[in-house]
Amino acid sequence: MSNSNDDAAAVEVLDTLVIGGGQSGLAIGHYLKRQDRKFLILDANPRIGDAWRQRWDTLKLFTPAKYDGLPGVPFPGDRLSFPRKDDLADYLENYAATYDLPVRTGIRVERLWREQGRFVAVSGGRRWEAGNVVVATGCTQAPRLPDFASGLDPSIVQLHSSEYRNPGQLQQGRVLVVGLGNSGAEIALEVSRTHPTVVAGKPSGELPVRHGRNAARFALPVVRFLGIHVLTVDNPLGRKAAQHKLAHADPLIRTKRKDLTAAGVDIVPRVTGVQDGRPVVAGSPLDGVSNVIWCTGYRESFDWIEPQVFDDGGRPRQRRGVATDLPGLFFLGGEFMYAATSATLIGACRDARYLAGKIPAAASLAARSLA
Repeated sequence: MSNSNDDAAAVEVLDTLVIGGGQSGLAIGHYLKRQDRKFLILDANPRIGDAWRQRWDTLKLFTPAKYDGLPGVPFPGDRLSFPRKDDLADYLENYAATYDLPVRTGIRVERLWREQGRFVAVSGGRRWEAGNVVVATGCTQAPRLPDFASGLDPSIVQLHSSEYRNPGQLQQGRVLVVGLGNSGAEIALEVSRTHPTVVAGKPSGELPVRHGRNAARFALPVVRFLGIHVLTVDNPLGRKAAQHKLAHADPLIRTKRKDLTAAGVDIVPRVTGVQDGRPVVAGSPLDGVSNVIWCTGYRESFDWIEPQVFDDGGRPRQRRGVATDLPGLFFLGGEFMYAATSATLIGACRDARYLAGKIPAAASLAARSLA
């Protein structure tokens, strides 16, 4: 396994370039290794697993360990436990070492384009050419903030959930958490132990059972089956679910509204703007807010890819991760690329296995174009 300190050649020619070294990139790396292909995985983070290490300190997965492993290596420990984010990060790093996957860290691809039948990627003075490219950068690339966030009074501490680590980052006084999805609910519950807390928004639903070991044993296997085999773009129910999922936050899983209320968290309508430097809720400025944590999600960012393979909403035009307009280009790990689980560890493994079976045909097309 190589890293950014290696002396890379000015130009490297590959069969397949994987951009993104998180769980999706490593999963498809496993299958490419089995196919004995010449490939390379590039990741922008300094260390494998950093995308998880950089989340807030107490974050735990919603899926039990029995569902959190990548191909060939089960997640260690109690199968019904819910791993901490650092445990998963270390697992991913060890996974790459176990299979000696060719990962180079600390390299952010700045541009990707098609040239004379090959894809070309560049970062700084380095250049890679490949017949195939798998974009596995995930769905948490760019934090989403409302335009009016810049209008808050400068005395208010503002953090996006991607920047939040623990309550020690906050100043004394009231905390407003904007967004009542899973991140918003969990962060609001945590900061309520040290600060008076308000959360703004309305959840899109709640898991109808209490999250925990019993759910891992009985309920979550049903949810997993539905997310893998039923809620797919191959049927009307799945397509409807995809439209809803892309427009709304996921239902609350571990922390529910009643948990927030019991902890003394006030739940208010969504924030609609800023007036006189204060957030506006239900038509009036909310007084006494010293901190705002924006749990407003992320947007996919593909502006570094020059081929026009995206729809009007900026999402790749693809079928099960295979770009429909450009042979040799693949996408992995995005929200509902094929099924409700596509952005999860469970979905990444299934989707990676499928894509690995499609890459050889695409490679032969690229090879013929070079002949």
